[in-house]
Amino acid sequence: MKVAVVGATGLVGRNMLKILDERNFPVTELIPVASEKSSGSRISFRGKEYVVCTPAQAIEKGAQIALFSAGSGVSKEWAPKFAQAGCYVIDNSACWRMDPTKKLVIPEINGDVIEKGDYIIANPNCSTIQMLIAIADLHKRFKIKRIVVSTYQCITGTGKKAVDQMEAERDGKEPQTKAYPYRIDLNLLPHIDVFLENGYTKEEMKMVNETHKIMRDESIRVSPTTVRVPVLGGHSESINLEFEKPFEMEEIFSTLRGTAGVVVQDAVELENGGQPSAIGSIENLPYPMPLFTKDRDEVFVGRIRRDPSVENGINLWCVADNLRKGAATNTVQIAELLLEKGLV
Repeated sequence: MKVAVVGATGLVGRNMLKILDERNFPVTELIPVASEKSSGSRISFRGKEYVVCTPAQAIEKGAQIALFSAGSGVSKEWAPKFAQAGCYVIDNSACWRMDPTKKLVIPEINGDVIEKGDYIIANPNCSTIQMLIAIADLHKRFKIKRIVVSTYQCITGTGKKAVDQMEAERDGKEPQTKAYPYRIDLNLLPHIDVFLENGYTKEEMKMVNETHKIMRDESIRVSPTTVRVPVLGGHSESINLEFEKPFEMEEIFSTLRGTAGVVVQDAVELENGGQPSAIGSIENLPYPMPLFTKDRDEVFVGRIRRDPSVENGINLWCVADNLRKGAATNTVQIAELLLEKGLV
């Protein structure tokens, strides 16, 4: 099994290598791929060293699966060339997500859509992945009418330049290069990606459009606000859901606890009669935080409570490691699906 990782030297690419190893993906030959600038450098994987090559060289080497995390420009140019050579491409950029001829996949939700001949498969946006993992089973049971979501997205979602900027600011230095137009340390930026004509950012509209495509339901109304926060790892989301069907809170908790990939961490427990009671002391109340989700593949959900302002509504708080389940892990899980289906 020859597996290419395109963008192997980047933050997500390095996580892809780590997760391929952790999940014992059957890699017989790794083909690390990066730009001409990094070509010729070496990467260690499972005790062996591999020489970083160019995309053209990876095709020549006969890659069977290619995990892409090198930006939309690289994906647009090279994914079709890999596909033409009979290599399955799983792309982590935004390039192919809304292409009607390409599948957009979260394995736990819509892995069934992958078929023979799907040589380019899109990996969703990190914020969309964790939100939909958390709420997909709730939608099946109670039918979501409307989602209002505010994200608190860490700087690793932007990349190494953002990390360097924040660390320089934190040390009282002037950053050599800037990923953001304003200071990020001790600040919040309500601006991720470019602004569109409707006043929303591209990142916000990704959450709208990708939700409809993955859930296969255009009727779900989605109102997003995405914010960049000075956190090194892990995206957080405040999610408000309005359902068509009535529910008891016990049903919400039991559905979430039974959802694949979700861990419930909540500071209340429901007594007989459905009344929440606080548990623990102020020092150890359980709820999801980026501090404790690093290097984890699960999506953590807490602060689960009924919304008294709307009929059939709830609020919840959702946190996940954006470089893992929000990117690299989901990509590797799609590759595992290709093997399970006998497509590779």
